[in-house]
Amino acid sequence: MNEPLLRVNHLGVRIGQQTILHDVSIEVPQSGIVSVLGSNGVGKTTLMRALSGVYKTTSGQVMFEGRDITNRPPHEIVAGGLAQAPEGRQIFSAMTVLENLKLGAGKRPASEFAHDLDRMLTRFPRLKERIGQKAGSMSGGEQQMLCIARALMSRPRLLLMDEPSMGLAPIVVRQVFELVRDIRAEGTAVLLVEQNARAALRVADTAYVMDSGRIVLEGDAASMAKDPRVSAAYLGGHAS
Repeated sequence: MNEPLLRVNHLGVRIGQQTILHDVSIEVPQSGIVSVLGSNGVGKTTLMRALSGVYKTTSGQVMFEGRDITNRPPHEIVAGGLAQAPEGRQIFSAMTVLENLKLGAGKRPASEFAHDLDRMLTRFPRLKERIGQKAGSMSGGEQQMLCIARALMSRPRLLLMDEPSMGLAPIVVRQVFELVRDIRAEGTAVLLVEQNARAALRVADTAYVMDSGRIVLEGDAASMAKDPRVSAAYLGGHAS
C-alpha cells in the first residue's frame, strides 16, 4: 500500500486563547483529490493555513512525502512541493499578471520559468491576454485563475485550494472544478476546501466533514454524497 502524500496526525491549532482545531487527522493519497466540507467558521481555512505554515500548530504532526513539515516556514513548505491557492483570491492587486506569476515561480532558473509561464498561459488563455494588466483590475473569475496559476508555478506535488468557487458565476465555477480534475490528471494531488459540497463531492475521491474544528465524518466521496447526514447539512436535503 502506498504511503499517503500528506498525512495529518491529531493536529491542534490555537489562536490567542481560542482553540480552533481539535485533534484533526486527514490523509491525501498520491495524485488524489480530497475535499474538506463544512460551514463557515468551522476551521477549514485554519487547517489550510496550518498546513502551509502560515499558522503555527499547538499539537500534532504534518507529514508530507514522509517528511515532517510541522511548523516549517511557508517558503520552505512551498519549495518542498506543497502550494496553496488561498481563500479570497489573495493576489497582488497592484502588480501585473506577469509579476504575480513570477512570484509564484520563486527563484527557479529562467529557462524553467519560461517553460512554466508558457504552460500557464496556454492553460489560462485569458491570463495571456492580460499579461501586462494590473491583477486587481481583472474580473473575479480571472483573479481566481491567476491565484491558481501562481500556485502551480511552483510545480507543487500537492495543491491546497481554499474555497476556489467562492463568489464566482456558475459558468466559472464549472470551469474551476474541471480545472481541479485536469490538475490531478497531470499528477498533482489536490486538497480542496469548499462550501459547494455537491460540486466538491463530484470531483473528490474521498471527503471529510469538519464541524467546530473537528473531523466528524469521513469516507469515499460517492458514499458521502448519499449519506443522509451530509445531504441534510450540505446538499439541501437531497443526495444526488
